[in-house]
Amino acid sequence: MKSPNINCLWASLIVEELIRNGVDYFCLSPGSRSSPLAVAVATNPLAKSFVHFDERGMAFHALGCVSATGKAGCVITTSGTAAANLLPAIVEASKKKLPLIILTGDRPPELRATGANQTIDQVKIFGEYVRWFFDLPCPTTDIPPCFVLTTIDQAVFRANGELKGPVHLNCMYREPLAPVKSNKGLASYISPIKRWLNGRSPYTSYIASEKKLSVNTVNAIVQQICGIKRGIIAVGKLGSQKEQRSVLALAEKLNWPVFADVTSGLRLGCSHKNVISYFDQILLSPRFKKSLKVDGVLHLGGRITSQRWYELVERVKPSSYIMVLAHPLRNDPLHGVTLRVQARAEDFCAALLKKQLRRNPGTLVASLSKLNQKIDAVVEIYFAGQSTLNEAAVARLVTQYIPADSGLFLASSLPIREVDMYGDPKGNPVTVSANRGASGIDGTVASACGFSAGLQKRLTLLIGDLALLHDLNSLAMLKNAPQPLIIVALNNDGGGIFNFLPIAQFKNGFEKFFGTPHGLTFEAAAEMFDLNYTSPATHEEFTRAYKIALESRTSTLIEITSDRKQNVALVKGLREKICKLYVR
Repeated sequence: MKSPNINCLWASLIVEELIRNGVDYFCLSPGSRSSPLAVAVATNPLAKSFVHFDERGMAFHALGCVSATGKAGCVITTSGTAAANLLPAIVEASKKKLPLIILTGDRPPELRATGANQTIDQVKIFGEYVRWFFDLPCPTTDIPPCFVLTTIDQAVFRANGELKGPVHLNCMYREPLAPVKSNKGLASYISPIKRWLNGRSPYTSYIASEKKLSVNTVNAIVQQICGIKRGIIAVGKLGSQKEQRSVLALAEKLNWPVFADVTSGLRLGCSHKNVISYFDQILLSPRFKKSLKVDGVLHLGGRITSQRWYELVERVKPSSYIMVLAHPLRNDPLHGVTLRVQARAEDFCAALLKKQLRRNPGTLVASLSKLNQKIDAVVEIYFAGQSTLNEAAVARLVTQYIPADSGLFLASSLPIREVDMYGDPKGNPVTVSANRGASGIDGTVASACGFSAGLQKRLTLLIGDLALLHDLNSLAMLKNAPQPLIIVALNNDGGGIFNFLPIAQFKNGFEKFFGTPHGLTFEAAAEMFDLNYTSPATHEEFTRAYKIALESRTSTLIEITSDRKQNVALVKGLREKICKLYVR
């Protein structure tokens, strides 16, 4: 390993050891103090790199890619506010348990707290949102190279540990930052790591312990499940198709209905008889909710999007609420969980499938399935009868025409809720993702671009106008994206979700403080970033535009303009029709 100076050598050791640990996707923003790290990425033939001028968007791109691949990624920035701009993505990665290696360039100790340019306190700047922090000293031949390697090995192990998440290494550098040749030879310095230099493995390999459910634990779970007479399986975000299949197998054995969240992979393109796609809409009727008797819940995977689900749980207060998550953190906002199991959904289901379980007679599944079919017909007829486009109809149309084996990224706020409520379950199975760790709207475009890059599939992004405005400069990522993206922008001229909340009755200040109308459209933005652009006004126009975008080699922005008050009225009309199903 030849390097012109000690700064470049340490940086090369860092990048090479990350690659040997399986971290080969590097996301960077340009900056001076991180120059040695950037040069190391540029000169390593095994490093895959993505460069974006905005640190916030770049970090969200990395997060999106990790979300798709499941592999840790690396983020590199310079010092100062460049590092601070990473915080929103780090918060999301921490909440979603996504492994990220954060490398920030920093000034040497003698320049800290001196008023030196572009210098802030970066020590533990990300607080509790990183799993591990290490303040790497300035490169020097007084510290052996194995120190660098073992530190990187520990960082990757922490990021991929029991509680996956971001780790932060703060990398101090003195001049020279560029790869200029020093007078001091480094051959003797790296000779102690000859074994590593001649190999391809990490300096220190970690083996994580595997947690398996004990026989006694499984028996205790089986006993509790067999005591449930009317149970429901609630399914949040799952990690793989294998987990999805195992959940369905368990549901079939128990003959329990499955309330599948849109992020579960079972809400769209799944025709299994136990899956109740419109459970949120079924729960619209106070009369039905009152009549629904549930004494047990098996909750697999992440949080549920539907607020009506939590209202149901709050009302029925099931005597058994079994929560299964792979990590040790709490997911119990109602404080109703009676049994918390730390296990992967796949392992949990596999253990139970080997046991004798009480099979439900099927009356609950049958009644819910019948309602599910009726609601599907009502939703289809209702939207087909609208002369102009509205947001909820667009959410349904996207799920009807999106191709199989593609990606769908849903922005927070209304888009994810509209697909969760009105998405067509008869459409194609697709890989769905959303930033539901902290459920913010920032970095959505960048996250979708990263998710598409990780999937290596064409992707559709459904996004609101404020989320798009918030991350507008990330549209620059689309120019060199490996796959064209389709951005379906729902422009209701402000914060449309607030019109559905009680605060909408606050007439005096609602528009200024919550509606926040901006009067902007996105045609000029599409032109600026060389995107195809169209603004359909009818169902037929949207369907045609979406099909054309699917065939295009250039990314497309499809803008749907709507009125917030009309959107509320349309949804209210649909809800009234659905509620009438319960009195027939």
